[in-house]
Parts: sequence; C-alpha cells; structure tokens
Amino acid sequence: MTRAPLRNDLSVQRPDKDSAISTDAFFGNLTRIRNVILPAPVRDRLNTGRGLLGGFIVVHLVFLVFAASHSLRGEAFSDTFIYRDWAMAGFDDANLTGGPSPWVYPILALIPMAIAGIAGPGPFFFLWVLMTSLLNGWALLKLTERGRTKEAIPAGWWWLVFTFMMGWLGFARVDGLTAPLVLVALAYGVHRPFIASVLLAIGTWVKVWPAAVMLALFAVLKNRLQVVLAGIATTAGVVALAAAVGSVPKLLNFLTQQGDRGMQLEATFTTPWLWLSVLNIGDSRMYMNTDINSMQVDGPGTAVMSVLMQPLLVLAALLVAGLTFWALHNGKASGGVDRTELLLAGALTLATAFVVFNKVGSPQFMVWLAPAVAVGLAHSWREWRVPAAMLIVIAVATYFIYPLFYDALSHNNPWMALVLTIRNVLLVVLFLWSVRRLYSLGKKTPAATPALKES
Repeated sequence: MTRAPLRNDLSVQRPDKDSAISTDAFFGNLTRIRNVILPAPVRDRLNTGRGLLGGFIVVHLVFLVFAASHSLRGEAFSDTFIYRDWAMAGFDDANLTGGPSPWVYPILALIPMAIAGIAGPGPFFFLWVLMTSLLNGWALLKLTERGRTKEAIPAGWWWLVFTFMMGWLGFARVDGLTAPLVLVALAYGVHRPFIASVLLAIGTWVKVWPAAVMLALFAVLKNRLQVVLAGIATTAGVVALAAAVGSVPKLLNFLTQQGDRGMQLEATFTTPWLWLSVLNIGDSRMYMNTDINSMQVDGPGTAVMSVLMQPLLVLAALLVAGLTFWALHNGKASGGVDRTELLLAGALTLATAFVVFNKVGSPQFMVWLAPAVAVGLAHSWREWRVPAAMLIVIAVATYFIYPLFYDALSHNNPWMALVLTIRNVLLVVLFLWSVRRLYSLGKKTPAATPALKES
C-alpha cells in the first residue's frame, strides 16, 4: 500500500516539525548558493561514486604531498615529532630525555607508531599520514557501500570537507586514526553489532573516546551480550599482546598518568579563566605543562574545578546513557523506534559530552564528533544537517585556534580568545541539540514519516 505524501496527511504528527521548519529557509538559501557555484552538470558528476573518489584523492594528496616534503627533509609535524621519538626509543621511558611518556596512550596506539617508524625516522611522518589516508578511504567505502548507495554520497562529501577543514589535526594525531574506525563501526551499527563492538573496543585501546560510542551501542541493542563479549574478547587479545612484549604493568598507565593535570587552555569549562587571564584579573595565567606538553590555565578555583571535572564527565555520560535507554523503551511503548537513528543520536551526544565535560580540550578532539554526523547524514540528511553545519563552523574555528594562531591565543590575544569562546559555545549548543534529539526520538509517535533526504 502506498503511503500518502506528508503534506496531504493532516493526521500525521511530527514532534520535531517546528525545528525542521525553522531551519528550512537557512538551508534553502545555502542550497541556492551551492547551485549558483556548482552548475547542475557538475553536481551530477560529483554526486557519484567516481566523483567522490576524485574528491578523496585530491584532498588526501594535499596532505600526502605536504607530508612527503617534510619527510624528505627528515622532519615531522605536530605530535608526530613526539610519536617518532617514542618509536625510535622503543617506547622505553629510560631511552627518552624528557617530555611525556608513550604510556599516556593505551597500548594499541603504539602499534601505528611502530609501523610508521619501521623504516627509521625519515619517512615516519609520511607513513603516518598514509595510514590515516587509508583508514579514511576505508571509512568512505563503508559509508557509501563502495559508492553504490547514492543517498550516502553527499554524506561522504561532508566527511571530506570536514576532514579538509580540520587540517593537520586529523592527520598528525592518534585521534585521526580512530575517527574512521568509529565511522565504520557506526556504519555496521545495529545490523552487525559484534563487528561494530570489536572495532569500537579496538578504538578504545587506541584512544579512550570510542568507549562513548560503545556505550551508546550497548544502550540500543536487543542483544547487549554481543557488546560485552566483543569487549572481553578484544581486551583479552590486548592483554595477551601486552604480556608478549612484557608491558602488562604499564597496561593501565594511561588511566593514571594524566589524572593530576590542570584545566587545559582550550577546554570548554576553562573559558571563564581564559578571559580572566586575557583581562589580567585575579592572578589567572596561562602556562605550559611540559610533563604532558599541554598549555593550561591557572587561577582562582581552577584546582577545584580540575578535580570536579572527572566526576562531572562520568555523571554526564551516565545521564546521557540513561536518556538513551529511556528513549529506546519509551519509543517501543509508543509503537517502535529507529534503533539506528537512536544509536547515532546517542553516539553524538555521548561523544559531545566527552568533549564538553572534559578538562582536556585538545583541538583534535573535534574529530570525535564527525563519525556520528557523517553516518547520520547518510541515514537522514534532513535530520542531521543542523549538527553537520555546526561542525563545519567548529572545524574552521578550531583550525584558526590551532595551528594558525595558537601562539597568539597562548599570549592572551583577545581576538583569538573570542574565536575560542565562540567555538566552545557552539560545542555546548551541539550538546544541547543532541540531548533534545534523543528526547524527541523517545517521544516520537509511530505515525511519524521518515525524514526526507536531500543531496
């Protein structure tokens, strides 16, 4: 039986209809601007698997050529300098002359560092960027089902644009390796939960944040035992690896080595002290914590806030997980809920909570937010266009903060403090949007029509 169009069915209620209408004019104007810049024949060519492949090659060639030029001079970039030193020292603190320990990261993060260093220090940076590029390619292939899912092509283009806007933050940090891994896991999602859980568990042992997405997956599945078993199996493999290299005593060092750090300069909750430092009020100041290579802010109350941030982050994660459980069961009572949409909304909300309520505010954390949005756009473009637009602005602001003007920011430049404040406000708005989305999914009635797709 054919469903009547939404405009002819006055009985259909959409709880989120008002918010959709309120953004239609804005996105309609963006679409018109796009249509002026890109004629229809160009859009048609770009909106194909081959067009997306061409975009992927161009974007990643930019970073690969830059990395090759650095590697030919024996140089690295950003955090890859530190990674290279760790790899050349055999990840042994005794062979290092100072700086952070390699064990501030979970043990699986050391594997790509070892691979990049297999040919010595010279090509390290190029090999690191090459690994990231290959993982990004895998993510695009899975997101679009090798270009066969036409509705997902625009989502793939959004992922490429976000990647390009984030610049080296997605290519010179461990986070850039985990983001495509999480995207693939979300693309498998509720249909292949064991595979998704294994990928997320591996990601967690590289950089902790994929645990947030794993919690969202656990919340929405019918058979949650699959998540538990996948986590146990992966962790057992990690412990076996640590035992094989004699590193079991260091296995959980990443949980303890950063516990006493202060409020990082870019963190959302640091914003008031950022301005106190800029305005030279109350003895607030910025300083470099050389032990962990992090710029921090010190001032009245920062020590207390630093202690409070960890329990606050845990509380926020638990509340979001509870809201996800509620949305699932309330939606089931109302006649059903789209578990994939609920997974994506829960994943974005939890990942955003991990950023907003974190005393560490490193700029590369923004890549944590992109996988859920990219898969969300492929699932329902109209519903996910708002966070997608916000993330592009967040990416641009973050790039201005680092690497372009970080020196000015760390020397109390008020204009860069304003850019950082805008970025942090957008993060809070994104978190609130995500919470509201979760709530609306729990309240949605079974008669709601699936969201329209756009390209």
